[in-house]
Amino acid sequence: MKPNPRQLNLLAAVQAQGSVTVEYLSEKLGVTLQTVRRDIQRMADEGLLTRFHGGVRVPGSTIENIAHRQRENLYAEGKNRIARAVAAEVPNDCALILNIGTTTEAIARALLHHSGLRVITNNLNVATLLSANPKCEVIVVGGVVRGRDQGIVGEAAVDFIRQFKVDIAIIGISGIEADGSLRDYDFREVKVSQTIISQAREVWLAADSSKFNRPAMVEVGHLNQIDRLFTDAPPPEPFPTLLAEAQVRYEVSR
Repeated sequence: MKPNPRQLNLLAAVQAQGSVTVEYLSEKLGVTLQTVRRDIQRMADEGLLTRFHGGVRVPGSTIENIAHRQRENLYAEGKNRIARAVAAEVPNDCALILNIGTTTEAIARALLHHSGLRVITNNLNVATLLSANPKCEVIVVGGVVRGRDQGIVGEAAVDFIRQFKVDIAIIGISGIEADGSLRDYDFREVKVSQTIISQAREVWLAADSSKFNRPAMVEVGHLNQIDRLFTDAPPPEPFPTLLAEAQVRYEVSR
């Protein structure tokens, strides 16, 4: 399923509240109850939402992410805009680290015409994409391959990344909470992401607008560890203030 704009708005409304009633969604989106119920049913069948009597909630809450294949379709247009904006700022002839996520995979596709890149990644999907660029050297992190999304995690991955110091780390994240914390679901992935941040001269965060106020269980870091943020819509309050306080330069790709 590739959600249409109305369904994406519905999903965003649920994510913002955690759980909502069908009546709330009908009023907020300006559509009939029948339309809301039909959209909810389709999205629940795909695992994007969980139904309960009279309402709907985000599946998995803080402990489980949406499946990789479903995340590929969610906010795909916004992720592609972000990817193009990031690629436009990446210079040729530099060293990068890209981590796990569908947004970093979109960025990898946008980097296919760059030259002289040396890319370290713990994402086999990124490695496969960028290996098609003969002017790019790809270094794959060692460790445990997570079958559901081809991410490489664990202590071996942490030890491998510690060997390098790169120009730019381009990272995705599962959620940014209102206290400025960057959060994810798998503590093994989080340890790798923390190491990636520590081994980069600059850290660029690529996060679509659904990531703001999205809860997740494990803290990766804080906005004050980020140099630049690329997103697809103006951040809601209180994030503009948090970004200013953390001296993070952010760009909204339209």
